[in-house]
Amino acid sequence: MKKNIVKTSIIGMIANVFLSGFKAVIGLMTNSIAIVLDAVNNISDAGSSLITIIGTKLAGREPDKKHPFGYGRIEYLSAMIISVIVLYAGITFFVESGKQIIHPETPDYNAVSLIIVAVAVVVKILLGIYVKGVGVKVNSDSLSNSGEDAKLDAIISASTLVAAGIFLIFHISLEAWLGAIISAVIIKSGIEMLRDTISKILGERNDRELAKAIRDTVMSFPDVQGAYDLVLNNYGPDTWNGSIHIEVPDTYSADNLDQLIREITMKVISAHHVILTAIGVYSVNTKDDEVIQAKRRAEEIVFSHEFVRQMHGFYLLKEQKSMRFDIVIIFDAKDRRAVYNEVVADVKKSFPEYELQVAMDTDFTEE
Repeated sequence: MKKNIVKTSIIGMIANVFLSGFKAVIGLMTNSIAIVLDAVNNISDAGSSLITIIGTKLAGREPDKKHPFGYGRIEYLSAMIISVIVLYAGITFFVESGKQIIHPETPDYNAVSLIIVAVAVVVKILLGIYVKGVGVKVNSDSLSNSGEDAKLDAIISASTLVAAGIFLIFHISLEAWLGAIISAVIIKSGIEMLRDTISKILGERNDRELAKAIRDTVMSFPDVQGAYDLVLNNYGPDTWNGSIHIEVPDTYSADNLDQLIREITMKVISAHHVILTAIGVYSVNTKDDEVIQAKRRAEEIVFSHEFVRQMHGFYLLKEQKSMRFDIVIIFDAKDRRAVYNEVVADVKKSFPEYELQVAMDTDFTEE
């Protein structure tokens, strides 16, 4: 995967250097600010490819004492830098286009220059499709952002051809206005790419499909009666570890539980390439009918409240007069703490003699 990212980035860098050289010469020859700025943009794209290569190399370093989870998140930092470059290019183009609108200069197009620009449009479209396709395939945000940027560059170059055609036919120079419009599109794209990358660095919710698949795998073990509290931590593209709680019968011995946890861990690694660094255990009462009935009654009370998605980890100790369980309250609730307090109060009314230990949990896959 890393080799594909580096190879694709090198191809993109070489292509952009050549395109930049051609466009710079043509822009200066034709006195076209749009083409000159397009050339500068290609140089920034070459820089983006170089950043992707460096980022990929650094992200591929083996874990060490200082960073035991590896360096995969450098990929996100690379993507953020590229996003900033795109945003900076868009703002620069917008400012230069504004100057041209205020103080217009007459361009001097010729057939050769327009043919070269047209070829550059085709090259950038193909390069964008190729780079983004590889980025999606290997799950590289840096490559995906570079591919999207290349497509925007093709639009910029195409706009210069449109402006040239209008000038040659109607003798009206619109390239500055077109440049301003295209710059606004680039700025918007840069902001969106930066926002998405920062969101990943901050930590997004669990991948729903991956979380569901992991839960299904865990629940495939006959003695696992429930799987809850799955937390996945992302340390770079396709690099995950996490934790989960399982419910098992209270008849399980320590050696059987140890064997079950080991089997679950290995199966999740094999099937999903996710390391479960911790598997917590909830004991499910199977021997006392009174406790089983109390659980059913508590569930009825809990689920009678709006915004409650889950209840799990129920355990009742009659002699100690203690009852414990966890509830998941969705984020749609205006005040999750208020819902929690109402649930606890209602359960307490039905079980006044018990001391309640109720934890408010979060479903990290919630939409």
